[in-house]
Amino acid sequence: MTNMEKYRNAFVKGLELPLEEVKSGLTYQGIENWDSVGHMGLIAELEEAFDIMFETEDIIDFSSFEKGIEILKKYDIAVEG
Repeated sequence: MTNMEKYRNAFVKGLELPLEEVKSGLTYQGIENWDSVGHMGLIAELEEAFDIMFETEDIIDFSSFEKGIEILKKYDIAVEG
């Protein structure tokens, strides 16, 4: 499984979204499922998928599909595709 597949699957599980809805342009509070509770579910799924622990600052800054990819680079995880 590629890192992009892991990344997208974390959104599917954490936010309970269909895979086809997980794409660029997805933003925090831009959809009903990505509220504060959904956000923590997403973070937990990402931490498990990539075996990392996000810093509090990164959890707060994780505001979009694209921003998440940028934040993961900080943890030496390249998500491309």
